[in-house]
Amino acid sequence: MRLVLLSGGSGKRLWPLSNDARSKQFLKVLSDEGGNKVSMVQRVWKQIEETGMAENSIIATSSSQVDMIKSQLGHDVHVVTEPERRDTFPAIALAAVYLYSVQKCSLDEVVGMLPVDPYVENRFFGRVQDLEKALLASGADLALMGVKPTYPSAKYGYIILDNKSDDSYLTVDYFKEKPTEQQAEELIEKNALWNCGVFAFKLGYIIDLLKERGMPTEYSQLLKNYHRLPKNSFDYEVVERASHIVSLPYDGYWKDLGTWNTLTEEMAVQVTGKGIIGRGVENSHIVNELDIPITLLGLDNVVVAASPDGILVTDKDASTKVKEYVEGFNGRPMYEERRWGWYRVLEYTRYAEGNEVLIKRLGINAGKNLSYQMHYKRSEVWTIVKGEGIFVFNDQLSHVRTGDVIHIPLGAKHTLKATTNMEIIEVQTGSELIEEDIFRTSKEWEEIEAICKVKLTARHG
Repeated sequence: MRLVLLSGGSGKRLWPLSNDARSKQFLKVLSDEGGNKVSMVQRVWKQIEETGMAENSIIATSSSQVDMIKSQLGHDVHVVTEPERRDTFPAIALAAVYLYSVQKCSLDEVVGMLPVDPYVENRFFGRVQDLEKALLASGADLALMGVKPTYPSAKYGYIILDNKSDDSYLTVDYFKEKPTEQQAEELIEKNALWNCGVFAFKLGYIIDLLKERGMPTEYSQLLKNYHRLPKNSFDYEVVERASHIVSLPYDGYWKDLGTWNTLTEEMAVQVTGKGIIGRGVENSHIVNELDIPITLLGLDNVVVAASPDGILVTDKDASTKVKEYVEGFNGRPMYEERRWGWYRVLEYTRYAEGNEVLIKRLGINAGKNLSYQMHYKRSEVWTIVKGEGIFVFNDQLSHVRTGDVIHIPLGAKHTLKATTNMEIIEVQTGSELIEEDIFRTSKEWEEIEAICKVKLTARHG
């Protein structure tokens, strides 16, 4: 069985910590057995490793999340990257074609799909593996995991089962999306299950579907034609049209940590970062990524969350509505983790004359390097405030250390490799400070070094 983890979305329900680059699954607010801060994706990946499924697992994600995944899970994790965000059906189709044409999986291979961020026990993943048996035994198009409800939730979709179900699996009659609490009570009386977004199919089922629609089933070709795939959910494009679906019940602990209310229920401490909660305050939390203290007095059942993107103060019961209020906040992410380290935006100014200035603090981990790049709409000044490394400027290498100030004009090729952990203050000045003004020639240090050696040989030849 192959496993595909779906990592997408901007996670605006956990604003201001989550944004387009750092979705909820990357927030390090949970704790592992040793008390270390871990993210949802780190927790799930560790569980997959512990249950022996990591070797046959890949992650399907958008280009904006690749660096974060590699940073948190390591560079050996297999990632399938969407060229653009187009909902779950295109993402799953691309992952299926990758398994088929790149990893050469058989059309009879069973593929399991699940979100990258469920909060579950390890035995949940054993139940995921049982989907393969249910699919093969039933001959169904799809096999779904269903969680036995613990209360009549109006937040989840429900799987309603057929009375003619087999002992080893349950036949699905129909689905009900987010019913009222009264409807949910009635559905639970009929033994309905929560739909937790976990399902399995034979690889050939999706490959045949793509062929019927005239879509390529070779990975590089599908990437080029990705924009032609319908921008729809997998539920709408596949599940609702499937003729035979079965389900397996799971009666263990499962929770979707999609709101501040549910997330704080699983946090080991009440205060993360600089903060104080007054005596007698009950069921309140502070999550602070800023370098200024927060004090919370006399307010029960409250979340205060602060990051460079903004500050949220909300009653926990109202926290489910955060997304609708911040949907229009489309500014640049103020904090990101990258494959080489992290950066935090300190200040951004756009002057009336049209000139822009952006000040960042970058942390580059020892042994890591920035990509070899150039810009045509901005110049940069780097001030090294910590550590030492190797700086490359137009194919020439030099050693740099704390206190050095580096000027990078428009059109100059440049990169930096940290020999110790480094921090630099970067001041960008230009007409348009956008991601599209980064032109990369290489990401790998070995390639960059080879380019410089060739140039050095040519100069002295």
